[in-house]
Amino acid sequence: MKKTMTMAAFCAAGIACAALADEDKANGVSYTPGEGISFYTPGEGISFGEQKILSAEAGISFDSKYMTYGVIDGKDPIVTPSAQLTFLDWAYLGVSSIFDVTKGNGKRGEYGNRAGKWTTLDATVGIAHEFELGETFGKLSVDANYIYEYLRRHHSDMGDTQYLNLELGLSDGIFWLEPTLAIERDLMADEGTYVNFALGHGFTLIGDEEEAVLTFTPSVGQGFGDKHRTRGYELANDHGGLMDTTIKGEFEWAVCANVSLTAYVAYSDYWFDRRLRDGAREYNGAWGSSCDHSWTFYGGVGLTLKF
Repeated sequence: MKKTMTMAAFCAAGIACAALADEDKANGVSYTPGEGISFYTPGEGISFGEQKILSAEAGISFDSKYMTYGVIDGKDPIVTPSAQLTFLDWAYLGVSSIFDVTKGNGKRGEYGNRAGKWTTLDATVGIAHEFELGETFGKLSVDANYIYEYLRRHHSDMGDTQYLNLELGLSDGIFWLEPTLAIERDLMADEGTYVNFALGHGFTLIGDEEEAVLTFTPSVGQGFGDKHRTRGYELANDHGGLMDTTIKGEFEWAVCANVSLTAYVAYSDYWFDRRLRDGAREYNGAWGSSCDHSWTFYGGVGLTLKF
């Protein structure tokens, strides 16, 4: 299955690039006196002058396991298609859905044959932008969003939930390690809060800083959950603390102007809190003896098309 998905991603990337090989035909340009030039560029969307008006992207990812907060929510592979529209380089709307590709891989519990069936449907609305902070701090990326997560009604003991998310990141400054801080607030299921702080650095393997073709980004992240978050995931009662530590390596290949492929491998474990580590071991163990440990290796590939 993984080989088939990988080959399909490469074929789709090749078709998308071939369709835009004649750039003169792909670009649409018009000029309005007194208003400037309005144009469409593949991978960058529609702009007016220097102002981006509308851009879109679609993607599909394959993950070897369904992971949440460093624990296993599905022991077998999943496929996640997604799409997003961005307006004025600020506001965006997105949608994504998780599909099981094997039998009996529901999000906790016995739900029968799940192969080919979707388990969650997420609708997202948010604002995101990148700010120039000068040579010292480089660029600050800000992403704030609201997610409504609809669960397929086979999950009789679980209802829909909503999330508020904030993510901040620094890049291209004088600091070699680039930090990312992500905060998630669950509004319905358990009203818990999860925070993740990560440090990483991107290496250009092919190309240069102006136009990187192949990059490799290793990172390490540490999660923290309050008592509501850890209790909601059956890791501990009334005990919050340091949750998953994740070491990750990700490759990104810019196939052409509007197509990129990614691949990653990751390792997660609960290193710093014994009670939560025991809870993670028990939570994972619900999938069988092959998962009865607090650590997990996993990976995946993804394809993104920008319009």
